[in-house]
Amino acid sequence: MSTSANGNGAGHGSLAATRPTEVSKLDRVVIRFAGDSGDGMQLTGDRFTSEAAAFGNDLSTMPNFPAEIRAPQGTIPGVSSFQVHFADYDILTPGDRPDVLVAMNPAALKANLGDVPQGGTIILNTDEFIKRNLTKVGYATDPLDDDTLAAYQVHRVAMSTLTQGALAETGLGKKDAERCKNMFALGLLSWMYHRPTEGTERFLREKFAKKPDIAEANILAFRAGWNYGETTESFATTFQVAPAKLAQGTYRQITGNTALAYGIVAAGQRSGLQILLGTYPITPASDILHELSKHKNFGIITFQAEDEIAGIGAALGASYGGALGVTSTSGPGVALKSETIGLGVMVELPLVVIDVQRGGPSTGLPTKTEQADLLQAMFGRNGESPVPIVAPLSPADCFDAAIEATRIALKYRTPVLLLSDGAIANGSEPWLIPDVGTLPDLSVEFATEPNADNGSGEFWPYVRDPETLARAWAVPGTPGLQHRIGGLEKADRTGHISYDPANHDKMVRLRQAKIDGIDVPDLVVDDPSGGKARVLALGWGSSFGPIGAACRRVRKLGLPIAQAHLRHLNPFPANLGDILRSYDKVVVPEMNLGQLALLLRAKYLVDVHSHTKVAGMAFKAEELQDLFSEIITGVTTEAAK
Repeated sequence: MSTSANGNGAGHGSLAATRPTEVSKLDRVVIRFAGDSGDGMQLTGDRFTSEAAAFGNDLSTMPNFPAEIRAPQGTIPGVSSFQVHFADYDILTPGDRPDVLVAMNPAALKANLGDVPQGGTIILNTDEFIKRNLTKVGYATDPLDDDTLAAYQVHRVAMSTLTQGALAETGLGKKDAERCKNMFALGLLSWMYHRPTEGTERFLREKFAKKPDIAEANILAFRAGWNYGETTESFATTFQVAPAKLAQGTYRQITGNTALAYGIVAAGQRSGLQILLGTYPITPASDILHELSKHKNFGIITFQAEDEIAGIGAALGASYGGALGVTSTSGPGVALKSETIGLGVMVELPLVVIDVQRGGPSTGLPTKTEQADLLQAMFGRNGESPVPIVAPLSPADCFDAAIEATRIALKYRTPVLLLSDGAIANGSEPWLIPDVGTLPDLSVEFATEPNADNGSGEFWPYVRDPETLARAWAVPGTPGLQHRIGGLEKADRTGHISYDPANHDKMVRLRQAKIDGIDVPDLVVDDPSGGKARVLALGWGSSFGPIGAACRRVRKLGLPIAQAHLRHLNPFPANLGDILRSYDKVVVPEMNLGQLALLLRAKYLVDVHSHTKVAGMAFKAEELQDLFSEIITGVTTEAAK
C-alpha cells in the first residue's frame, strides 16, 4: 500500500509502506491515554484495547473519568484517562504506572505526570500548550521549555494541526476536524505497537453509519497518525508484544458490567425462567440495563423505573409471579432498596440485587471505585434480615458470579447481594466464552398441589425443604394454591399473620439457618512454597488483581506468601476459620476502613492486619508488595527470636 509521505500524515491514502525501524520486543506495556473529557480518551483506549484483544494479548484496563458530564475544559477536574496493560503472559492488573503517557493538553500532563516512572515515554499534543491552557492548570512556565520533563523520553506532536491538515479536503469545519485528533493519536500508537488496523476502521464505519462523512474523517485521521509514525524521524523504534499463551478456546474482550449482564441472560436460559430487570439508572451500574435491554429474544424484560424503590418493587413482584427478579444499582440505591430487600427476606422469594460499589458516603464519588458497601450488604436492613453475599473478583469473573448468585437465590428462595465495584464494572479483560453445556442446571420446581398435612387440602407457603430450608414457591393463579405472604411476620408452615413471640423467634432463627446452611465451596489457598508461608494475604472483590500481582513480586524476591480470595462473604466458606488460624499473620487489604477485617475478627477471634485505602482508586501492586515484604520479614524475624 502506498500514500504520500509528507509531514501531515498524508491522510488521503491508505497506510504508508513500512520504512526501516528498530523493533524492540517487550513482554508487557502499560499505556495511558489522557485528555479533556471531550477528547474521546475512553473511545481511544477502548479501541486500542479491542485491537490488543484481537491480536491475542492478555490485557487489563482502567478507565478513569470525571463524574460531571462536562467539567470545565482544559482543567484538571475535567481530565479523562484510559489505561491499558497488555502482555504476552497472564496479567492481573491494569498496571501501576504507565510506560507511555499520551497527553492531549497541559491538564492531562499535570494530572498524570506523577504516575510516569523516570525514563518513561510521553507523547504530547503540543498545539494545546498555549499560555491560556498552561495558566488554567497552574504552570508558571511551559513544561516543554523548562526541565520539567528532563527525566522522560518526550515526543512533541502537533496532533491538532496534523489532523486538520489531513482532513483539509473533506469539507469539515475546523472544530469538527479537530475532534478527530484522538483517532490521530490512536493511529500513531497503533503504528508504534504493531496493532491491527482493519478492526478500528470497520468499527468507525459502523459507529458513524448514519454520518458517513464523520466516519471517513475519523478513518483519515487514524491513517494520518499511523503514517506520521511511519514517516517522521522522531520515532526510531517500534515495539512488539507477542500474543499471550492462554488456555485454548474462544475469547472476547469484556467489561464487568457486560459480563454481569451475560451471566443474567445465561441464568435465565439455564433456569427456564423469564428475567425481569427492574432498575433505575445510576453510575456505575447503568450499563447493565443498557446491555440487558438488547436481549429481549432471550426472555429478558427491562423496566426503567422512576426511582430505585419502584425498580426493586417491580423485580420482587416478578419473582412473586414466577419469574426471576433482578435489580441493579450502586450504594446510594441499595440504601433506598433496603426495605424491599427486607420484604424479600420475609416473603422468601428469589431476588438478585447487583450493587456496583462506588465511593461514598451519600452520592460521594460516582465514577470512582470503592469496596465500602460490605457492611451495608450484611446488615443494612431493619431487624434480623440475613442475605447471602457474592463478590466477583475480576471483570470476566462477573459472568460466573451472576450465575452463582442466581443459583443461590433460586435454590434457597432468598434475595442475594452481588457486590461488584467500579474498577470491575468499567475494567475489561479477555473472557473465555464457556461451553453452555457446562453451566449449572438452575431449573426450578414450582408447587403444583396442596401440601398441608392436616387434611385441609390447603397450600401452606412456609412448608420447607428439609435440606435447604427453602419454602415452596407457588405461582399465583395456580388452582388450589391460594396463599398469603407479605411483610408482617408469618406463622411457621401456614403463613398466617402471627404476632406470637415464640413463632417470631422460630422464624427468625429459621431464616438465619437457611442462609448459614447455603452450600459454598471451600476456600482455596495459593501457596507455591508448599506450606512454608507464614503470612496469608486475604482479599475480596477487585483487590484480587493487585494482591495477586504483589504476591508474584514478593515470591520473586524469595519471600514465601500465601494468597486466598473470598467470593462468598455470607456465609463464609466452612474452612475459613481453620485457614485463618493456620498462619502467623493474616493481611487483609480493602478499599474501605476495614470492613472484612471487622467481620473476620468478630466471627473467628483471629487478629488480622487490616490495610485500608479509600482514595477512589484501586491498590497498586507495588504498594502491596512493600506491605507484604515488610510483614513477612517481621514475622520471620519474630519467629527467629
